[in-house]
Amino acid sequence: MRFLNGGILALALLCGVFAQGVAAGGPGNDALHPSTPDPGLAAQLLRQSAPVQVARQDDGIPGWTVRAEGRVVGFIGSTWEIAGSVGYSGRPLDVLVAITPNAVISGARLMQHNEPVLTLGISDADIVAYVGGFAGQNLRAPVDARQDLPDVISRATVSTGVIRDGILRTARTLAIGRGLIEAAGGIDRLGFTATDWPGLLAAGALVETRVSMTEAAAALAGTTPPLQPGDGDFLRLWVGLADAPSIGQSLLGQAGYTAAVGNLGPGDSALIVISSGLWSHRGTDWRKSGLFDRLTISQNGTSFQPGADSYQMIKRLRIDHAPEVKEISLFHLPKSINPLAPFRVTVSATRLGAGTPATLTIPIEYRLPDAYRLPPAAPDVPLWQTVWAAKHLQTGIVVLMLSVLTLILFAQEWITRRPRLWRFGRIGFLTTTLFVLGWGLNGQLSVVQVVAFLHSLLNGFRWETFLIEPVIFLLWGFTALGLLFWGRGVYCGWLCPFGALQELTNTAAQALGLRQVAVPQALHERLWVIKYTAFVGIVALSFYSLHHALIAAEFEPFKTAISMRMLRAWPFLLFVGVILVAGLFIERFYCRYLCPLGAGLAIPAKLKIFDWLKRRAQCGRECRLCETKCTVGAIDPLGRINPNECVLCLRCQIIMNDPHSCPVLKRRARTGDPA
Repeated sequence: MRFLNGGILALALLCGVFAQGVAAGGPGNDALHPSTPDPGLAAQLLRQSAPVQVARQDDGIPGWTVRAEGRVVGFIGSTWEIAGSVGYSGRPLDVLVAITPNAVISGARLMQHNEPVLTLGISDADIVAYVGGFAGQNLRAPVDARQDLPDVISRATVSTGVIRDGILRTARTLAIGRGLIEAAGGIDRLGFTATDWPGLLAAGALVETRVSMTEAAAALAGTTPPLQPGDGDFLRLWVGLADAPSIGQSLLGQAGYTAAVGNLGPGDSALIVISSGLWSHRGTDWRKSGLFDRLTISQNGTSFQPGADSYQMIKRLRIDHAPEVKEISLFHLPKSINPLAPFRVTVSATRLGAGTPATLTIPIEYRLPDAYRLPPAAPDVPLWQTVWAAKHLQTGIVVLMLSVLTLILFAQEWITRRPRLWRFGRIGFLTTTLFVLGWGLNGQLSVVQVVAFLHSLLNGFRWETFLIEPVIFLLWGFTALGLLFWGRGVYCGWLCPFGALQELTNTAAQALGLRQVAVPQALHERLWVIKYTAFVGIVALSFYSLHHALIAAEFEPFKTAISMRMLRAWPFLLFVGVILVAGLFIERFYCRYLCPLGAGLAIPAKLKIFDWLKRRAQCGRECRLCETKCTVGAIDPLGRINPNECVLCLRCQIIMNDPHSCPVLKRRARTGDPA
């Protein structure tokens, strides 16, 4: 059709013009930078009554630190900056998330979005309540223990699912970066079990090594004054990590433990070194040099000698059954030493002699026992996998429907030779489409999703976004494949809930004797222009203003009739009512002349590979029965089927195979002529 080719050309031209406008900074050019919290908003999110100061740190960790009266009261992060949240529209979806120093989400605020359902159909109160529902979530709690997370909004599954995923991932990343929680597993810094000295040694929380005077005298032979061999201790050494309360608090007592680890920075750990014997692991030179040169901590080729700034002297142990010790030191380990991986502590003993100084090195290997570690964190499961697992029943129903439809379409010649089977099968399938797929599973495709897909391709396509809604994803996947095999009729004729509603109501109207209106062919073809123009206009407008394009997409009655189940204001209900009343007299009135989604599916349907619908040479010349009976008027006076308009109802195939209806078969039966 010439007008159709012109429409496609117009679409390309308009999209190009508006895309240039967007690139030049027109109204469609959304900001791609994270929202910045002002002090008032920060105080509100963190529930602070005192004035606050908001600032970025210079440590490279994203987000903002919030202080009040000189102390840190929380941290704020942007889902767009940290989690890279992208909505269904392919544009940034930015939520500011606030957490307290106790790793608890204190508040969240939606700052920027271009989501269809958040622009129309979902109230601001719904979104405020949903986003606010994450307050109080303890990030230190096990993932499977968080049972009170707000559920995604059923009419905004994709958008609110992305919001939920972005809030949780941003909060967790922010907490890990600030050292509020461990990234994976980590040290159990909360659990406490009182243990005595033999218990810590038996558990491996403390490890011990000993060098006797005899061993030291042999190693340091020739030094002055000479060492006297014997059974006494040259050095008895114990080392361990004091971070876990079951270790540190058991050794130092509650007050000593709090004082020891209370000033640890994010990612720091505390190493306790205990010794007795002749040799000191500290020495005295550190008081002048500021460096404990007798002590070295090494791991994977990295060595660290603690300095006076990382040292804390402990006067006594508070643990039961501890031996007499001479020195107790606490050293803060830097971030370069991973406390979860094995490391080595080495004490060196150097003595002068007549010649070259002699040195004895005393190494001790340490690994934090599993009993003092948190269980490994469960791997972050993508949101779409969680949704698919939760909706296995819904996906199973859709897969079953698609399998049945595939069987119908492949076996169409066998089915269309049995009119009663076809009729009852079609009415049954359409009823299932309306009540189960449409009103039950909200499986209604829309031109809004076409617009979202196009914008996603231009702004960074992500499969994860479209996988969040399994019902819609399965329908679109099957429809895309069906376009190549059968054309637009796979969806429009069988899987569209609103199309099923029209056909079922028209079937009831005809059963009641309501007279049908025959639209003249010339007018019928010209009315097609409306839906193609609507489709081109909505897509082109979306490149200028997505918001206005979504308003224009209300030309579709799907949201009112199917997604929201007629629970809308009276103007929307009136619009749906007018369409359905018109459909009582003109079968599938909206599908024929107004549906922009049908127009959008018709354009790629030109790539259809197979031609499953049969025609005879006599069609259109000797018989025009199929033309008059076609559901959407897709057969022209010459008997040709227009694939852009065909909804694959198979009614023409029923007529062609019915010896009581098809004039060609009647003549063959009467004359015995097989031609």
